[in-house]
Amino acid sequence: MKTVKLIATAAMGLESLVAKEVRQLGYDDVTVENGKVIFNADHHAIARCNLWLRTADRIKLIVGEFEATTYDELFEGTKALDWEQYIPENGKFPVVGKSHKSKLFSVPDCQSIVKKAIVEKLKQRHGIANWLEETGAEYKVEVALLKDKVTLTLDTSGAGLHKRGYRIGQGDAPLKETLAAALVQLTNWRVDEPFHDLFCGSGTIPIEAALIGQNIAPGFNRSFAAEEWEFISSSVWDKALEEAEDLANYDQPLAIYGTDLDPKVIEIAKDNAIEAGLADLVSWKQMQATDFHSQEEGGYIVSNPPYGERLGDKKQVEAVYQKLGKVLKNYPTWSIYILTANENFESLFGQKASKKRKLFNAFIKTDYYQYFGKKQ
Repeated sequence: MKTVKLIATAAMGLESLVAKEVRQLGYDDVTVENGKVIFNADHHAIARCNLWLRTADRIKLIVGEFEATTYDELFEGTKALDWEQYIPENGKFPVVGKSHKSKLFSVPDCQSIVKKAIVEKLKQRHGIANWLEETGAEYKVEVALLKDKVTLTLDTSGAGLHKRGYRIGQGDAPLKETLAAALVQLTNWRVDEPFHDLFCGSGTIPIEAALIGQNIAPGFNRSFAAEEWEFISSSVWDKALEEAEDLANYDQPLAIYGTDLDPKVIEIAKDNAIEAGLADLVSWKQMQATDFHSQEEGGYIVSNPPYGERLGDKKQVEAVYQKLGKVLKNYPTWSIYILTANENFESLFGQKASKKRKLFNAFIKTDYYQYFGKKQ
């Protein structure tokens, strides 16, 4: 099977996690750059990566790369590529674009030139005199210019990979599923240890932990753009889904708990868990975070509490951080992981983190404070 060059895009700060996941799927030829992980693989990787990558945003197929400083060079470079290998006669191919530090900075112009060049190439190759119908499956093209280097890709994912298909409701400031999965993967949690989210909102962190715990492919519940593509055999998708079904460990017992002060979001979390096929796997409870108590040793707390960004909320949120620090001091064997944009978190919590990692929650710059529990 023909090898293709793929890009798994990643939120800033998550590139190394995405690369690790790509390698775990057996693809070793990996290059990590800002916001992306590039690797060579066969067509099976398109299906497998879309299904399995928990922390990547989307999977793109690289059609070609070249330098261009004029619109003529952009047109000719695009037209020289083998578009007919990917896009059939009736394929629909909208073109999106971005340009950074390049002479060709007008994105609409770049998009329209790329579109024209692909139309010319396809008409030539498919022997069409007039216009292309574009009534078939969608092959979304992206033209990305960076320092005059052009990268042309096809988006294999369709909707972003964070759209797992289980979120039927959400709270005020929902955490992206890909970031929630990353927060879990950045811990040393093992499936036989208790896992609590004390500010669970609509349940994203506990649901992602349960999917990880039972080794359920995060894309199992949704479809992808490339499923409709002619050049990828449907047997590739069947095989990938079969593999995902075989590797899922639905019998794995888990002790995962999600609590929140708001009873409405607890109901939403329950519905989302049912939609994810996890019905009774997570225990949900309406509770104040500072009322946390457990008889167990060596558990994990992973939470994305309110940040107190609005002025009126700040004092209230900081009071919760202080109280939480006092409560959790009583659990020295527990590991605590908190994502927040509040830069005074450590002093409010009353303890310096074992480790800190910069992450972005949407466009908010946050720190992931990690407190490692004492070994029992």
